[in-house]
Amino acid sequence: MKSSKTTGWRTAAAFLLPSMIGFIVFSVLPMITLLFISVTEWDGLSELTVFSDFGGFMDKFFVGLANYTNILQSKEFYQVVGNTVKYVGLYIPLILLLSLAVATVLNSKIKGVGFFRVVYYIPVITSWVAGSLIWKWVLSPEFGIINEMLRVIGIEGPKWLQSSFWAMPAIVLASVWKDMGYFGLMLLSGLQGINRQYYEAAEIDGAGRWNKFLHITLPLLSPTLFFVMIISLITSFQIFPQVMIMTPDGGPGGSTMVMVERIYKYGFKYYEMGYAAAYSWILFAIILVLTLIQMKLQKKWVTYDG
Repeated sequence: MKSSKTTGWRTAAAFLLPSMIGFIVFSVLPMITLLFISVTEWDGLSELTVFSDFGGFMDKFFVGLANYTNILQSKEFYQVVGNTVKYVGLYIPLILLLSLAVATVLNSKIKGVGFFRVVYYIPVITSWVAGSLIWKWVLSPEFGIINEMLRVIGIEGPKWLQSSFWAMPAIVLASVWKDMGYFGLMLLSGLQGINRQYYEAAEIDGAGRWNKFLHITLPLLSPTLFFVMIISLITSFQIFPQVMIMTPDGGPGGSTMVMVERIYKYGFKYYEMGYAAAYSWILFAIILVLTLIQMKLQKKWVTYDG
């Protein structure tokens, strides 16, 4: 028995080794390096000798926790967090509702459903550069199609990306358009995994469409919904390309400044790599805490008995 267990571990280790090497080289080592950089004032232009001459590197650049305290005491950080919370508060409910609607449509037996699956997925494979430029035109106050449609019904549309109030909702619209097909396909796989016998039994008992959705679909889809919520929350805190392309200067009054955009600008525009590294670790801590909270709360609403 012991020999069989040992052989099993060796076989598992042999399969896991390539991915573990990649994980250590491309994830763990950069994270450790970033941790050391975050307590320095390294500018990214000087030679990085954190491995070859660690003592000399620290003697030259070490500033302790100054980067972290400066970030946490700055007004900009709380504005960035506020902008991100605004994005998350708009994006998560919208993406969940619309992805679920897309999944429900794609799970139906309508004619040409295969065509609609391709159409919904096209934004996912569209590059963010192309998608953002399209949305800049769509949201243009003078030439955009959204304001043109609003004018038809007598409403004067906002200036979207030129407005400190509407810039972030505009970013949310573009993000939902891009991600809806991706999360919709995830939820579609969850819907197709539900045993049809539950619905047949409910129909025999006289349950209507709404009751079947509320008491069968939602509980049995909750593991997939939970996964989508985790992934969408993490990606929400990491939004970057759409912000940089649609509002390259952080939006009017800094209304679209977000964490990764700040990290990029401090690192590669202002050459304050230590400050950017500290920002990265704070972002990591925020995502980790929120994910742990979600993992804890899942016991109250996620059903794995289907």
